[in-house]
Amino acid sequence: MFKILLNEKIAKDVYKMVLEGDVSKITKPGQFINILLDGRFLRRPISVCDFDDGTVTIIYKVVGEGTQQMSEMNAGEELDVLTGLGNGYTVKSTEKPVLIGGGVGVPPLYNLAKKLLESGQTPSVILGFNTRNEVFLEDEFKALGCRVYVTTADGSYGIKGFVTDALKDIDYDYFYTCGPMPMFKAIESAVKTSGQFSFEERMGCGFGACMGCSCKTKYGAKRICKDGPVLEREEIIW
Repeated sequence: MFKILLNEKIAKDVYKMVLEGDVSKITKPGQFINILLDGRFLRRPISVCDFDDGTVTIIYKVVGEGTQQMSEMNAGEELDVLTGLGNGYTVKSTEKPVLIGGGVGVPPLYNLAKKLLESGQTPSVILGFNTRNEVFLEDEFKALGCRVYVTTADGSYGIKGFVTDALKDIDYDYFYTCGPMPMFKAIESAVKTSGQFSFEERMGCGFGACMGCSCKTKYGAKRICKDGPVLEREEIIW
């Protein structure tokens, strides 16, 4: 059981929740937690934004009844949470990494940025949104010391266009990304280096038992919740 320390709105339909509990099984950026909500049959998988010795921070978007229920919860309430799920990002030793996030694909890149900085690498960060009132975590990435580029599809803030419009002007030798499939396909067509994709997928159990999120790769079938959500570029079949 985890206790809610904070649950606040940070952008349009986007909330930040800080949970206190045993986070010892969270060991890599890009892992996720699975939250049980009263009256809901399936747990809600949410990417880990950040974690420390006693807390885990998640950022989620209200897209349905479950996340709406989460947004109405208050500090002091408790949640049944499975932690340390998924195979997260592997921090590579490169000189010019770039992190590319789209919408609610942005949060898991925050802890990844911290790990890269701890290893002596300063990443460039591209944050992609539809419009100005959806932008979040820009200041937090800048506070870490990252070079941050924000794109909005409607041009209301930052660079007008998509993450690939910012990517073309950045010098990089490796990439890490998380976001929706249309963004992934655009990135796959644009990048010229190796990298890691963190996939979003509907999950039944969240820990590899039900096989509901299996996908084909060049090295056989893999479960997004267990073998992923992070996959290397070279193994993905588009």
